[in-house]
Amino acid sequence: MRYIFKFPDIGEGITEGRIIKWYVKKGQVINSGDPIVNMETDKVVTDIPSPKSGTVTALYGSEGDIINVDDPLVELEIAGVEGEEAQEIAKEEPKKATEETVNEKGFGVVGTIDVAGDSALLPPTNEGIVETKRSEEVQPQKVLATPVARALARDLGIDINVVKGTGPAGRVMKQDIHNYRFAIQAPAPKTSTGTEELIEYEDLTQIRKTIAQNMVISKQTAPHMTIIDEVEVSKLIEVRNKYKEKFIEQGTGLSFLTFFMKAVTKALQNHSALNAEFDAENNRIAHKKYYNIGIAVDTDEGLVVPVIKAVDRLSFLQLSQKIDDVVTRARERKLTLDDFKDGTFTITNYGSIGGMYGMPVINYPQAAILGIGRLLRKPIVRDENVEIGNVLPLSMSVDHRIVDGGEAVRFLNRVMQYLADPVALLLM
Repeated sequence: MRYIFKFPDIGEGITEGRIIKWYVKKGQVINSGDPIVNMETDKVVTDIPSPKSGTVTALYGSEGDIINVDDPLVELEIAGVEGEEAQEIAKEEPKKATEETVNEKGFGVVGTIDVAGDSALLPPTNEGIVETKRSEEVQPQKVLATPVARALARDLGIDINVVKGTGPAGRVMKQDIHNYRFAIQAPAPKTSTGTEELIEYEDLTQIRKTIAQNMVISKQTAPHMTIIDEVEVSKLIEVRNKYKEKFIEQGTGLSFLTFFMKAVTKALQNHSALNAEFDAENNRIAHKKYYNIGIAVDTDEGLVVPVIKAVDRLSFLQLSQKIDDVVTRARERKLTLDDFKDGTFTITNYGSIGGMYGMPVINYPQAAILGIGRLLRKPIVRDENVEIGNVLPLSMSVDHRIVDGGEAVRFLNRVMQYLADPVALLLM
């Protein structure tokens, strides 16, 4: 019997993924639980295991293709499964997606399956287990294309049915759409060498697509207000320099981010509006009594914001260890979905790469985000005397529906108090 395994819904609103690497090939025998494919979603890169044991008879999609939830991934031949037993297995995973008719010769399928050759269609079962039979009823054929190619053709006003596909089984790929567009238009302008095109296309990663979507949602939904200030942090530097070697002995560093997160968490305990979410559907504000701080991490694939949970309950050493762990896993693309859940406030430290001031975009639906700029050596006035100080620029954006200007300033002042005098984090 044949079994069609579809890309499963792995939660957190994920609707599609990009195939990074196949672990199996046609003809290979696999067991239930074996990883079959490595997928990049908008949050994580993860292995997808097989739910059944059997022999691989077909792979749907090539490395780099976008696969939607409920799209087929792998077809398996399951030995020794017949008749009523096949129907019982089929009932284990009822189909969810709306089915499109696709022609295939030799056996029936469920869902949108891209295949080669002329074809016929068998009536679908309740899931991907079907009998190997033939039907002479011929159905109209639908052009084979990746979801990205269909969307691009629609955006450019191109009839995808007239585009020649170069992918597996004649599938129309995104590059086929670009090639067709350039073929029907005037030649693109060239540089002085006459050989180099002036436009280079870069495919969006799943992470970059999600960043773009989330930024639009945040700016369109939450009215942003940004306040900017500076704090002198010479005492903070002294404390860090005094204890960082002891932290290194414990196998971790003592970064400024540890102090930032502790200062923010301490201040949030006195200013609940900054640790809240706007519930427009029920006309209320949800004040959260837990403190899960997201930290923006710049990776080669784009910005990700893993969350460190219960920061108020962690010691400085424990928090430093947590920071080291999530930053390392973020850059190695080993974060899990749980690492992104339930954040209540976000810190972005653009000063670590040389930035000074910015207007950070709220990590919606949170109420606020704090941006930390580059540490500066500059003249300050202390006790009527001018001296060189260590000044840290701060920028904070808030959802003005939840947080008034006065409350935002009072919160930021409290954060600055803790950063200027870090002993206050323990005594106040």
